[in-house]
Amino acid sequence: MRLYKGQIGMNIDIIAVGKLKEKYLTEGIKEYQKRLSPYCKLRIIEVREQKAPETLSDKQKAQVLKQEGHYILQKMRSSSYVVPLCIEGKELSSEDMAEKLSELAVSGRSHITFIIGGSLGLSDEVKARADLPLSFSKLTFPHQLMRLVLVEQIYRWFKIMRRETYHK
Repeated sequence: MRLYKGQIGMNIDIIAVGKLKEKYLTEGIKEYQKRLSPYCKLRIIEVREQKAPETLSDKQKAQVLKQEGHYILQKMRSSSYVVPLCIEGKELSSEDMAEKLSELAVSGRSHITFIIGGSLGLSDEVKARADLPLSFSKLTFPHQLMRLVLVEQIYRWFKIMRRETYHK
């Protein structure tokens, strides 16, 4: 699929645990949101992060993940194609992911939800709802930084789909 100027082909939600506090991250995300406006309708939905002590028992960790997962699932559209970011997900190149988005658009799946968990990750319930668990790397990134990385990649995917150059 090739998108043309003025054609908005997708609705993309990013559901993320916690509020973004760092100014440099919010400014970067706003810049990519602006750049993405000709390509898609992008919404960032923040859900409440559960307060937890530094050291957690397995039971406490499971409770935090379950509660955050509940908040995430409440915000998710039932018809959405769901892409949680998780370490055990599939690693794809930017070109492969652009091709995947293109395939989804052609098949009529125009609503995509990306999910970024909190510092403990994602609940099993959220992962079970996944259509494509995605990993950006075997490295661990702060969940707040992943928002910026994700919106930059979404922008890159649309540039690839439209066969436009990506100015660095």
